[in-house]
Amino acid sequence: MSLPKDTAAPGIHVETLGAMRPLRTVVFSLGANLGDTLETLQGAVDQLRDTPNMIPVGISPVYLTEPVGKVDQPDFHNLVLVMESTLTARTLLERALAIEEAFGRERLEVNGPRTVDVDLIQVGPLTIDEPDLRIPHPRAHERAFVLVPWHDVEPGAVLEGHGPIADLIAGLDTSGVRPVGPEVTLS
Repeated sequence: MSLPKDTAAPGIHVETLGAMRPLRTVVFSLGANLGDTLETLQGAVDQLRDTPNMIPVGISPVYLTEPVGKVDQPDFHNLVLVMESTLTARTLLERALAIEEAFGRERLEVNGPRTVDVDLIQVGPLTIDEPDLRIPHPRAHERAFVLVPWHDVEPGAVLEGHGPIADLIAGLDTSGVRPVGPEVTLS
C-alpha cells in the first residue's frame, strides 16, 4: 500500500484506519476580535482538542495584539495551540475551516475583523505549496502574534524553511503583542 505524499516523513507511527501514519507536531494559531472573543477561542480550542487523532501538547496564554493590515478594527485576542496528530495536512485544514464556519466566520475583507481565525501554521516537517494549502503558513515567519505565543509553548521550535522561532522573534517588533493571561485552557 502506498501512502499519500504528506504522510511519508519519518517519525512515530500510529495505526489509523489500517494505514500507518506518522505522528507529527501540528501548530495552530487562533485569533478573534468580534463578539465574546475568549469564549469563542475556548470553543474553538475545545473542538480542536476533541478531534479524533489529535493529542494536545500545549497552549499559550492569550495575547492582545494589534490588527495587521486593516488597522481600524478592534485588537485581537490570539493564542497558539500545539498538538500531535496523524491526520493529513488537508484534513487538518478542513477541520480548521469547519471550526471557523461553526463560529460564524465570514470572509468579507482581507485582514478584516472576524469571530475566529484558525490558521494551520505547521505540520511536522512538511512543506506543501498548493493553491489552497501552504505549509508552513506563508506569513508565519513575519507575524509576532503567531511566533511569540508559539515560543511560550515550544521555546526551541523551528519554523520549517525559516529557522528557530526565537531567532525570528528577535528580528520582529513585538511591542504590539501583550500577554493578557491564560484564560483559555485545554481542559
